[in-house]
Amino acid sequence: MQPFTSLTAIAAPLPIANLDTDQIIPKQFLVIVDRQGLAKGLLYDLRFDADGKENPDFVLNQAAYKGAQILIGGPNFGCGSSREHAPWAFQDFGIKCILAPSFADIFYENCVNNGLLPAKLSQESIDMLMEEAKGGNHRFIVDLEAQTVSAPSGKTFKFDIDPGRKTKLLKGLDAIGMTLERAPDIAAFEEKRRLAAPWRP
Repeated sequence: MQPFTSLTAIAAPLPIANLDTDQIIPKQFLVIVDRQGLAKGLLYDLRFDADGKENPDFVLNQAAYKGAQILIGGPNFGCGSSREHAPWAFQDFGIKCILAPSFADIFYENCVNNGLLPAKLSQESIDMLMEEAKGGNHRFIVDLEAQTVSAPSGKTFKFDIDPGRKTKLLKGLDAIGMTLERAPDIAAFEEKRRLAAPWRP
C-alpha cells in the first residue's frame, strides 16, 4: 500500500447524495478479484449511455477534469453493499482522495484499508470546494499530516480523521502491516508465555 502524505491535483465535483456502491462499480464488473482493470466499470452508468458511448455531460468525461485525482462528493458517499471493489475502482481510475460531508461506514473503512483517503468536511466546506472546482483545471492541495484541503483561491479547510487511520495512511500500512509493526512485542509475549506454560501448544 502506498503512503498518503499530501496530494496536489485537479478536483472533480460530483454532487450526488447517497452514491451507492452499485453505482460506483456495477455488479457486472465484479467478476475479477484483481485490483487492476476495474477503471472501465467505475461509475459506468453515469459515464456511458445505453449504447456504451461516453456521456459528454458527465464530469469525469470532460476534458477539464481529465486526470483528476480528487473527487468532491455528496453526503452518505459509498452507501450500499460492502464492495471492496469500489475503492479499488477509484484507485484504478486514478482517484486518490474523496472529499465528502459523510461516508458509509464500510466504504470509509475499505478506503482507508486500501490507501484511498476519504476526508470528511462540513457540508458548507464541501459546497465551497464544489464551487471552486467548477470549470476544471484547478489544483487543490490535500495535506493529510495537517488535515487540510487548500483550494485554488487560497482558502483552507480542515478535516477530521481518527489518529489510527491517519497513521495507517501516512505509513502506507494495511492491517497486516500494522500488526507487523508490533512484531517484537508479539515475539516477546509468545516467549514469556512459552516459559510460563511450556506444556501449552
